[in-house]
Amino acid sequence: MDVRKYRILLCEDDSNLGMVLKNYLELNDYEVVLERDGRLGFAAFQREKFDICLLDVMMPNVDGFSLAEDIRDIDPEIPLFFISAKTMKDDIINGYKLGADDYIVKPFDSEVLLLKIKAILKRNEEEVRQSEAAEFELGLFHFNPKLRELKFKDKTQTLSPKENDLLRMLSENRNDLLPREKALKRIWGSDTYFNGRSMDVYIAKLRKYLKDDPNVEIVNIHGNGFRLVVPI
Repeated sequence: MDVRKYRILLCEDDSNLGMVLKNYLELNDYEVVLERDGRLGFAAFQREKFDICLLDVMMPNVDGFSLAEDIRDIDPEIPLFFISAKTMKDDIINGYKLGADDYIVKPFDSEVLLLKIKAILKRNEEEVRQSEAAEFELGLFHFNPKLRELKFKDKTQTLSPKENDLLRMLSENRNDLLPREKALKRIWGSDTYFNGRSMDVYIAKLRKYLKDDPNVEIVNIHGNGFRLVVPI
């Protein structure tokens, strides 16, 4: 059985350091996409699915701090490290305020960076397992993602894997916005037009399943995403 490799977005404008770090991480069984400026980095993040982002702070076109803000708008939970020669206290504080999981100062020990990456990915994997084990009360519905079951009184609907994943994300963000990009990246792997149309089909299916309780609905937040409205 093949083990899925974690995917890393590495944004580093120093071509030598970027290639050395990319090769080192690939030797340790990670898949790495290397981009040399923030604009290309954001395009890669929109196009592909990653498990962690390593961002240089000083890059052309779009700097690492601005790139982090754009990434956090799409996925507030993805692990994110800054890698920077900027050692001023204000820069480091700014990095953490932007939601960084770590701020790595150049020059750094690649082995230490590798251990930090492993630790943060292990923590996230455990959080995902706990999330998958959670069950939800959605008005008159009981939703069990582990069994892929949506129950209404004595009626049980077995969900397809994508229906299940989408309803789980909506349930985790119930009464709040679930950004389209976040759902597309996590479930479909990329934010493309065709994947977006596919997601709309699955949203329509979930609305059909939920229509037995008029107090539960999936609202389209135009241009942003969806909100699962449930009674509090």
